This record gives sequence, structure tokens and C-alpha cells, in this order.
Amino acid sequence: MYILGINAYHADASACIYHNDVLIAASEEERFRRIKHWAGFPKSAISFCLAEAGISIQEVDYIAVSRDPKANFGKKVLTALKNRLSLSNIINRAKNLKKAANIEEELLSFFELEKGSLKAKIVNVEHHRSHLASAFFASPFEDAALLSIDGFGDFSSTMIGVGKGNKMEVLDTVSYPHSAGVFYTTLTQYLGFPHYGDEYKVMGLAPYGEAKYVEQLRDILLFKDNGLFELNLAYFNHPKAGVQMVWEGGIPHMDSLFTDHLVDKFGPARKPEEPLSQYHKDLAASVQRITEELIFHILNHLQKRTGLKNICIAGGVAQNSVANGKIIQHTTFENLYIPPAGHDAGTCLGAALWVYNQVLDKPRLAPTTHGYFGSQFSDEEIVKILEEKDIKFEKLEGDALFNRVTDCLINSGVVGWFQGRAEFGPRALGHRSIIADPRRADAKDILNAKIKRRESFRPFAPSILKEYVSEYFEVTDEVPFMEKVFPIKKEKHAEIPAVTHVDGTGRLQTVDQLVEPKYYGLIENFRQKTGVPILLNTSFNENEPIVNTPQEALACYLRTKMDMLVMGNIVVSRV
Repeated sequence: MYILGINAYHADASACIYHNDVLIAASEEERFRRIKHWAGFPKSAISFCLAEAGISIQEVDYIAVSRDPKANFGKKVLTALKNRLSLSNIINRAKNLKKAANIEEELLSFFELEKGSLKAKIVNVEHHRSHLASAFFASPFEDAALLSIDGFGDFSSTMIGVGKGNKMEVLDTVSYPHSAGVFYTTLTQYLGFPHYGDEYKVMGLAPYGEAKYVEQLRDILLFKDNGLFELNLAYFNHPKAGVQMVWEGGIPHMDSLFTDHLVDKFGPARKPEEPLSQYHKDLAASVQRITEELIFHILNHLQKRTGLKNICIAGGVAQNSVANGKIIQHTTFENLYIPPAGHDAGTCLGAALWVYNQVLDKPRLAPTTHGYFGSQFSDEEIVKILEEKDIKFEKLEGDALFNRVTDCLINSGVVGWFQGRAEFGPRALGHRSIIADPRRADAKDILNAKIKRRESFRPFAPSILKEYVSEYFEVTDEVPFMEKVFPIKKEKHAEIPAVTHVDGTGRLQTVDQLVEPKYYGLIENFRQKTGVPILLNTSFNENEPIVNTPQEALACYLRTKMDMLVMGNIVVSRV
């Protein structure tokens, strides 16, 4: 049995395919379109998944779509009428809903099939149920409390529930217009970061400030006694004007969400080209702090309500790795699982798992321990590409390869590391990574100057051999998906300055030899030569989606000042 999962007409469009209980492939459409957060119908991702499975669309049994246009439909209509949303907003939303409801027509058109000939059964799964399923059904827990928290999806922003065995039950929801994701996005826009997905910049900026304005923010984000929350709508445009978004044909765009009332209370909004003042840094710190408090507020009530010790979390707000690193310390839960693609792209997985477990009553899958489900290329394919472009290269394997790369890193080199299957999710986890020596205090400046060209306040991550976590971090945990930030031990700050953020923390990725032996082998080689079991890891890209193919990796290498490119066992070097 084949199940094709799709996230369509929503940001981070994506597709995946399962054969019975095995995930064969998964990818975001942005990796093919080369436009970040691409939204629309994921034709390329679907084609990729079918090719990886070696089947045609007519061999798929179920198509699980992570949107349900019928969900909360009455609430949507009443809200539009009550708030007298603009005609253009209503029309745009109606068009988007129609597209989401007509997935079969899109598939018939794309695969040139006659009407009524599609053999697969299409199942629409509500957005937040898809998020919850992506976390729980992929987790190692037999039972767990569940939280999905993001901007909006199918008119809801937050959903809590419980999972037991191969079934989930929803306990409560927070619906439009109230949303923790919208709160964070609104303040992100106010701080001068206007693009979809810029929230991580506020998270990166927060450690440079003091959380001085938390009490003022409590007038915006209202905690409720039942463990949920509301927004003070005086600060937000969306209840009256709607959330104007462009979902297809490029980068998702969201209109300004804050009202003049926010400006009256907090001062003029920062323009993107303006310098960041200490006030902006302090406000970012305050936004991050109150968001963390809200997450703990929800989770502590949820734990008391369910009595469970395990928690699974997904959704855009669940990508806040700083908050994630504090959950076990600040709540009564004992174990936490967040999937490698906790953002909207991961809902394609959740929709497919919902069908497999919840609908078809199939047994649970093995827990997901890695995120390597994307494109892959052989050494022969890589060599052919290089020869066609007359690029000189070497082929090295095992220790010879590791020694060559480690020596480059030790001599202040920056290396593009392109291996195996691409990661599914927003993080590069050692398959599509740029790596550097974490001991260099100037590594961040070198990377920003040579390649990344991004804001100086944004940190780089440490990939650490999992056996050494307790030596470097205050918290010992397995963090395979780079989904948590932990404090680095003070005595280690000077040893690994390039991956130690200004507040003494690091967003770590623990590397397991059994899961990723090649990346582990490289870090181990670096450890043997330097005594440090860590590499600086950042995504292999330059203001674009993470590279997906050897051609894209080579192009990024050639247009930047990267010192070495390693694709499989093939080495291209400037030295």
C-alpha cells in the first residue's frame, strides 16, 4: 500500500510517500523551485517522491492532504460577515480554499488523466491534526500529550490532545483570530523583519537584549486560566482586515499585522534598513521570553490535565529551539519529541500518518531518528557533472577523505559538505552543510564574509558527537534534529567560540554513529586531531533554499569564497 502525503496551497509546500510502514521519500517544493517557503501545488516534490518509490500516480492507494477546507467552515463564514472583511480578502480566501478542495483536479491535470480515473482515495486531514500526527506517530512514545502551535491553519492556531497507541484524540483548540504565531510574527514585523519566516531572526537577536518589556507585552498576549490564551485584538489588523497573504507563485507574503495602537504603546516601528538599537534588542528579548512563558503555561496545564509524562510538539512556534531547550526544565513533562520537520512542510508526513494509523488502524511505525529523505546522487553522477564543466577533482575515501577535509578546516578553511540524501526539514544536519572549525573566534566573520552574507547577530550551530554532550553542555540530551538550544558550559566558551552564542548557548545537533556514520567519522577525525568533538555546521546555501543537487552545490561553491567542496567522495578544492 502506498500513501502519498501532500502539503499544498500553504507555505512550505511539500510531499512524501510511504510504502506500508516505511517512509520512502519526502521533500519540500522549495528545494526544486529554488524559492524559499514556496507555496502552491508541490508538483516537483510529488514527482520526486513517485520516482523514488518507482511507481506511477495510479499505483498510489491514498492521497493524504494536510488541509481540510470543510474544517471550521461555519466559523470562517461568520467571522468574515461579523468583521466585514474586505471583498478582495474574501475572494482571495475563497480562491485558496477552492484550490485546496480541488486537489483531485490538480492531480488529473498534472498527470494528464481523465476525470474520474484517479484510483487513489483522497483524504483531507485538518492542518493541526496533521501537525500532531507528524509528531506523535513518528515518536518513540506509546502514549503522550500533544501540542500543535503556529500561526493559522484551517482557522485554528493551537491544538492540544493525547496520543495512545495508534490513535489520537483532540482535547481543545485555539481558533482565529487568536494565535501565538501571529503574536510573534506581528512583533517580528514591528522590529523590521518583514519577510515570511523571519521569526528566527528575532529569536537570534533576543540574546543581545534584556527582557525589559515583558509586563507591557502581557497586555497583548493574554494567558487564560484554562491553560490557553487570547490576543488583545486592539493591537492586530487581521481580525478586521483579514490576513492578506499571497500563497502561490513565489515567496509567501503577509501584509502588516500591527495596528497604530501598537505604535502608540511601543513607539515607531523599525524600518528594515534602520540600524538595530538596544531598544529593539530588548524588545526582541521580551517577545522571546513571553513566548517561552506561554509555551510553559500551555504545557504545564496540559500535563496536569492528562497526567502523562511524554510530550510531542509540532507547528511553526515549535521551531523555536530556544524555548524547546527549556521545556523539560520549566514544565512537569519528563520526555520531549519534536520531529525533524515540525514546521508546515512536515504536515504532509502527518496527514499520511493520520491515514495510516488513525483511519486505517495500522500499527505504529518505527520512531523517526533522522531527517534524510530527500534527493541523493552517486559519485558517478557527480563526476559526470564536474567533467562536463571541466572542473578538476579528486576521489578520496575513508580516512584519506576525513584527513583532507579536517586539515582544510584546521587551516581556517570553509567546506561545503554534500552527502547522501538531503534533509527533509529546515535544518542542515550534515548532509547539505557548510562546515568550519568551531575553535576559531573569527569563524562567524569568515563565514559571513565568504558565503552567508547574513545578519551578524545570527548564530551558527555545533554538530557534536553524542557521547561528548555532557562535557560541553549543561544539559545532556539527544538532539538529532537541531531542535533545542542548551547552555554551553562556561569553561568551554573560549574553546568553541564560533558556536557559542552571545548568551553562552548553542543550538546543538547530536551526531549518532549508528544513524550518520560518515558525518560522525569526519567529526571524530577532527576530534583526534584537535581534541574537540564538534564542527561548526550551517546550511549549505547563500540566501536561497538549501542546495538540493550537485549542480546547485557547485554553483554555490563557485560564486562564493568557499575553500573546498566535498560531494560524496569527490573533492573539489581551491588549494
